[in-house]
Amino acid sequence: MKKNEFEEYLYHSLDDVTDSRVKEAMLYSLTAGGKRIRPLMLEEVLEGYGIDPQKGIYFACALEMIHTYSLIHDDLPAMDNDTLRRGKPTNHVMFDEATAILAGDGLLTHAFAFAAKTQADPAVVVSCMRDLSESAGPDGMVYGQCLDMQEKQSYTFEDIRKVYQYKTGCLLTIPLVIAAKLAGVSEKDLSLWKEIGYKLGLAFQIQDDILDVTKTADELGKTNSDIRNEKVTSVSTLGLKQSEELMNELYEECLSLCHNLDGFDPEGLVTLINSVIQRVY
Repeated sequence: MKKNEFEEYLYHSLDDVTDSRVKEAMLYSLTAGGKRIRPLMLEEVLEGYGIDPQKGIYFACALEMIHTYSLIHDDLPAMDNDTLRRGKPTNHVMFDEATAILAGDGLLTHAFAFAAKTQADPAVVVSCMRDLSESAGPDGMVYGQCLDMQEKQSYTFEDIRKVYQYKTGCLLTIPLVIAAKLAGVSEKDLSLWKEIGYKLGLAFQIQDDILDVTKTADELGKTNSDIRNEKVTSVSTLGLKQSEELMNELYEECLSLCHNLDGFDPEGLVTLINSVIQRVY
């Protein structure tokens, strides 16, 4: 299953949802495009273990639903107040604020119903769903968003690292963890997957910070709200050069760790990570 096939699955993932303005708004953002990094990561890990990626399709769609919900809410006037996402009007601009909130709520809750369809050992599925909930919730991404909204007198890079660990890293780690659990890996290798996810999430967010100051809104397909809102970022704290050096170091560590896993062929995942490294938006 590659990106175009996944898009077809994703488009039909809301077929059993009752028709409404909220469903229309859910589908609008869910099918607005994007890199689909999280579901593709899950697929590549399964394939690296010689497992049919169809085994993880419901979790893959659930991941994208949760990621999309987070973007809808992040764009709201109460958060970053963005008007452009993936080159299109943000959900609250296209519909209205109340509908956008409900669309995000709908995607988040539907994600777990969809993930529950996974055909695997029920104990493993429950474990993966618990991990997904923790990664998306108040001990994961939501906590990161909370930290990101707090105003402090001064910030160190360690403060920013913590925000990125939760706000971005949790949802980039969980596809690796879910795929690893579906593949039945050892606790040792599961820890390695978590380390890869943490480093990948930090590198990815630093790369976003770099792109925000080196690309225009038209090039990015979204507004540069961090600059407009005067948010503290890795670039504003470390400077552009040091941020680039740290990003490259983290990506290299990720690629190296991918070769240290028992019974895993890293070729597909390494190719995917390299495409992330080379992204321009």
